[in-house]
Amino acid sequence: MPDKEKSATTASVTVDEFISENGYYGDYGGSFIPEILVPAFEEIKAHFEAIRYDEDFWQQYRALLTNYSGRPTPLTYADRLTEHYGRAHIYIKREDLNHTGAHKLNNALGQAMLAKKMGKTRIIAETGAGQHGVATATAAAKLGLSATIYMGREDMERQYANVFWMKRLGAEVIAVDYGSQTLKDAINETLRDWVSSFETTHYVLGTASGAHPFPAMVAFFQSVIGIEAKDQILRAAGRLPSHVYACVGGGSNALGIFQAFYPHDDVKLIGVEAGGKGKESGQHAARIAYGEGTLGVAQGYKTLFLQNKDGQMNDTYSLAAGLDYVGVSPILADLSKRGRVQFSAATDDEVINALQTVMQTEGLIPALESTHAFAGAFRDIVHSSKSDIFIINMSGRGDKDIFNIAEGLQDEEWKAFIHRKSNQFSRQA
Repeated sequence: MPDKEKSATTASVTVDEFISENGYYGDYGGSFIPEILVPAFEEIKAHFEAIRYDEDFWQQYRALLTNYSGRPTPLTYADRLTEHYGRAHIYIKREDLNHTGAHKLNNALGQAMLAKKMGKTRIIAETGAGQHGVATATAAAKLGLSATIYMGREDMERQYANVFWMKRLGAEVIAVDYGSQTLKDAINETLRDWVSSFETTHYVLGTASGAHPFPAMVAFFQSVIGIEAKDQILRAAGRLPSHVYACVGGGSNALGIFQAFYPHDDVKLIGVEAGGKGKESGQHAARIAYGEGTLGVAQGYKTLFLQNKDGQMNDTYSLAAGLDYVGVSPILADLSKRGRVQFSAATDDEVINALQTVMQTEGLIPALESTHAFAGAFRDIVHSSKSDIFIINMSGRGDKDIFNIAEGLQDEEWKAFIHRKSNQFSRQA
């Protein structure tokens, strides 16, 4: 085995605390799994520990990120946004320029490579907004694996463009028609599949949640975001940022960028959850920001869930399908409890307004998920000064959201276009 200290540095380990040996982060985390899956998790833990110090694995992984995925992604100085607000300097980490249009491929490629190391021939995944599904289907096509993607029917309707691409990439896409028909239900169905198929199948969990070692593993593969951003801001501005913003559904993009800045106490880390239609409406997915998440166990781990007093999971809501999730990463739950990561929530209206501002000042089209981070930063920027530096993680691009964005903007021309196309298809049928 290569020297651990050297290889860990090469493999981009930045914060050992994010790789918990027992899977607990304070009161959160753990592994609450059916006995039948214990061998699968033991196999994953053993191989994950091995690849962390496997120089050959990391050379192959870095080569894929560089020559296939297109990393490093830029850190763009938002000069017009900065001028617009006249306060903090704004930089944008451009994960939208990663192959497939989001940060998700960082993790999907890493786990697909791990699956091949374990001798698996098939990978399965859950997806909400569809970006993780597309990334998993892409990784499967690139590495010669078969792929099955589970997606809630509601999310399929909201993100059908991504469903189309998953299928074209060769993946089987299975609709989940029970419950709220969103991400939590897709996770449940993927776990059911895995129980009967783990000997040949690896579950490519897309967010930093679930049973140990998934939170650590996903955060580990996503740490490249923050490592790049830290180096880029030091070269661009000569110092660290004052604030780093990321949207939070399960937590993968947030942990990806937060890790590198975690040791620096003077850098504020802010996660922005889905405020939906507001706290009082009950239609949101803000577990921490609204203080409504309570400790519970579901889907293999312990964290803060939106649940009733009997422990039944509540329905969640967000304009952004990727944030429409009932739980949150146990790592982020612990960081929140310890005060290291602050949380806020952005409502749908705030997100639509922020989206228009970003598009019209910078010519960028962030995903609705990512736009929550912008909305949170724009709310805070009025309290900043010109000596501050904000980094906003643009975790994905918004072309997948065109239907939702047009609906949110109440664009009458778009509605007319959809009617024309519908009538055209009806005549052809």
